[in-house]
Amino acid sequence: MARAEEEAACLEQTQRYCVQRPIYNQELLQGQLHRRQRTPQTLGQKIAQSCRCSSKKAKSHLYSFLPILKWLPRYPVKEYLLGDIISGVSTGIMQLPQGLAYALLAAVPPVFGLYSSFYPVFLYTFFGTSRHISIGTFAVVSMMIGGVAVREVPEEIIPLDFNSTNITDVLEYYSAKDTKRVQVAVALAFLSGLIQLCLGFLRFGFVAIYLTEPLVRGFTTAAAVHVFVSQLKYLLGIQTCRYSGPLSVVYTLAAVFSKITTTNIAALIVGLTCIVLLLIGKTINLRFKKKLPVPIPMEIIVVIIGTGVSAGMNLNESYKVNIVGNIPQGLRAPAVPEIHLSPAILGDAVAIAIVGFSMAVSMAKIFALKHGYTINGNQELIALGICNSVGSFFQTFPVTCSMSRSLVQESTGGKTQIAGALSAVMVLLVIVAIGYLFEPLPQAVLAGIVMVNLKGMLKQFKDISRFWRTSKIELAIWVVAFVASLFLGLDYGLLTAVTFAIITVIYRTQSPEYRILGQIPNTDIYCDVEEYEEVKEYPGIKIFQANTSLYFANSESYRNALKKKTGVDPSALLAARRKAQKRHAREIKAANEHRKKAVLKLVSSSTNDVEASAKHEIASDDLPVNGKFADSSVQDTSLDEHEHFVEPKTNIHSLILDFTPVNFVDSVGAKTLKLVSRFFSTEKPRENFSDI
Repeated sequence: MARAEEEAACLEQTQRYCVQRPIYNQELLQGQLHRRQRTPQTLGQKIAQSCRCSSKKAKSHLYSFLPILKWLPRYPVKEYLLGDIISGVSTGIMQLPQGLAYALLAAVPPVFGLYSSFYPVFLYTFFGTSRHISIGTFAVVSMMIGGVAVREVPEEIIPLDFNSTNITDVLEYYSAKDTKRVQVAVALAFLSGLIQLCLGFLRFGFVAIYLTEPLVRGFTTAAAVHVFVSQLKYLLGIQTCRYSGPLSVVYTLAAVFSKITTTNIAALIVGLTCIVLLLIGKTINLRFKKKLPVPIPMEIIVVIIGTGVSAGMNLNESYKVNIVGNIPQGLRAPAVPEIHLSPAILGDAVAIAIVGFSMAVSMAKIFALKHGYTINGNQELIALGICNSVGSFFQTFPVTCSMSRSLVQESTGGKTQIAGALSAVMVLLVIVAIGYLFEPLPQAVLAGIVMVNLKGMLKQFKDISRFWRTSKIELAIWVVAFVASLFLGLDYGLLTAVTFAIITVIYRTQSPEYRILGQIPNTDIYCDVEEYEEVKEYPGIKIFQANTSLYFANSESYRNALKKKTGVDPSALLAARRKAQKRHAREIKAANEHRKKAVLKLVSSSTNDVEASAKHEIASDDLPVNGKFADSSVQDTSLDEHEHFVEPKTNIHSLILDFTPVNFVDSVGAKTLKLVSRFFSTEKPRENFSDI
C-alpha cells in the first residue's frame, strides 16, 4: 500500500503537460479570413450623419451636459438627505474661513474669496459628474493668481487715472490698486474657464495625463512652500512688498528677515495661538475619526474666537494688528470681465486651467473608485470651465477642487453634490447677512489657517525617500518639478516640469533595458539570466529581449546591445572573414609564383629525358589550373584555418528576438531588423552592419 502511494506521488511529481497548436503567419491568415465589406462615406454623408439627431441621442447629450437631470429625479431622500445636510454644513463651515484666507493669497480683498466660494460651487452642482469633491478656493491656484495679479499690478504702482467700467461701485470699498488686481483675477477666471470649456468640447480631457503624479506632487510641494513663505508677513504683522516671478520666494524671505525687528508681537501671539489650536483640533479629529459623528470645525471656531478677541480688545487700534476690514453685504450685479487684459495673462490662464483640472479630476477619480461610480473627464473640464467663466461675471477668481474640504465632505457622509449646494448656501448667508461680523478678524488668524492647511502638502517631502526606493526617474521628475517651481515661479516651473517629464519618456524609450532570457527548469517561464541564479540557457541558443518599441531613437542602441549581450559581433565576423579571404588569396598567389619558378628552373637545367620526367612530375603535382588547384588538400587546409579564425567565442547556432514588450516598429526599426537578420544568418553580408 505504501509503495503504491509512493509511486502515485512520484507520478504526480513527474507529470507534464503538452500543448500542440498550429503555427500561423500573416499570409496564411489573410488567405483564410475574409475582410468585412465597408461602404466608404463621402464627406457630405459624414457631416449629415453627425448632424442627425434622434430623440434618444438628444436626451443622451442633455444628460451628459447636465448630469443633475439624471441623478436628481432618482435621489433617495430617506437614505441620502441627512448625510448630505451634515456634510454640507460641515463643508460650508470650512469653506468660509478658507475663502477669506485664500483671497489674501490671490492678492484680492477677502469678500471676493466668499464670492468664489459661492457661485462656482453652486454651478458645479448642475454640471459636475463627481459626487464628493468640493469646488472652491484652493491654495495652489490662489497662489498662482496672486503671482499674476502682483506682476500686472505691482505694490509700488497705483494707477491714479484708472477708470473702472465693468465692476460698478467697487471704488467705494477698495483702493484703485485692489480694484485693478481684482480685474486681473476676474479676467484670469474668464480666460481659464474658456480654455477649459474649449478643451472639454474638443474632448481634450487626456491632457491631464501629462501631469504625472510625481510632477503634481513636486509642483504642489513647491507651491506649499511659496504659500507658507507668503504668509509669514501676515503672521509676523510686518509690511513688505509682494513679489512674483523667478526667485520671488528668495526675495520674499529676504524682505521678511530684513524687517524681522518690526514684528508685531500681538499679531504673532494671535497667529501662533490659532496655529496651536488648529493643530490640536486636527489631531483630535484624526485620532477619534471613527468615534466622532462630525469632525470638530476648528477653523470656524478659531475664526469666531479670533474675531471676538479682536473686537473686544480693539487689536487694530490698540496694537496695530492688521484686520480683514470692510466686508460689503449683498451680492453685486454681474459685469463683463476686462477682456483687454487677455494677451498679458494668456500663458498664466493656460497653466491655471490645466493645474485646476488636474487637481479636480485626480480627486474625483479617487472618490469615484472608492464609491463605485464613474466620472467623465471631458464633462469635468466643461463643468470647471462653466464655473470659472460664468463665475467671472460675478467677480470670482479661478477655482478648483480643494483636497481638505473634499475629504471633509466625503468623510461626514456626503453622498451627492447636494452637500456642495448646501455649503454654497451657507456662504451665501454670510455674504448677504452676517459678513460684517468678520470685519475685526485679524489677518494673522487667516495666515494661521492657511499654514495649517499646508500640512498635508508639506508632508509630500517624504516622497523623496519613497521614489528613491522605487524609481530614480520619478524622483528626478519630482525634484525638477519642485526646484523649478520653487525658484522659477509656479508658471515657468510647471512648464519646465512638463518638458522634463516628456524628456524622461523619450529617455526611457531610447535607453531601454535589454535582457538575455533563460528558462526556469521544468517550466515554460523565461526570465533574465543575470537576475536569477536558477535560470538556465539552452546551449547554442540566445533569446534577446528589449522592453520597449523599436524606432529611430533606439535602433542603434538595439544593435549595440544585441552584439554585447549575445557575444557575437557581426562586424568583427565580417572583418575576420575578409581578412581570412585576403590571407588565403595571398597564399594562393605565393604558391603559384613558387611553382612557376620551380618549373622554369627545371626546364632550363634538365635534359629532354629529365624534362619529360619533370613534366610528368609537375603534371602530377598540385599546380593551379585556371586559378584552382587540382588537388584540394591545400584549399581544405586554408578553409579549415579560415573557419577556425572566424569562429565566435560562444558556439551559438540560433538567435531568438523576443518582441513581446514591443508595441510598434517604424521604418528605421524594420531596416534594423533586416540587417540583423542578414548579418546573423549564414548568408554572406553585402553591407556594413553598423550602417543604416
